[in-house]
Amino acid sequence: MEAKKKTLSYSEAVAEIESILAQFDHEEFDVDTLAAQVKRATELIRLCKEKLKKAENDVAAALSEE
Repeated sequence: MEAKKKTLSYSEAVAEIESILAQFDHEEFDVDTLAAQVKRATELIRLCKEKLKKAENDVAAALSEE
């Protein structure tokens, strides 16, 4: 049975992206590790965009109810 992944908060996702970027600045990666880090950062950025879009929609819905 597959374990459920914990959903990251926006702040946690941003912190992980910042951590990945800091590693790029201070470390040399082999191609496999670099590819994995880029893939993870891309997933996190997508997650952040989804959370921002949801928040935007929620605010718009709340304002339209007034």
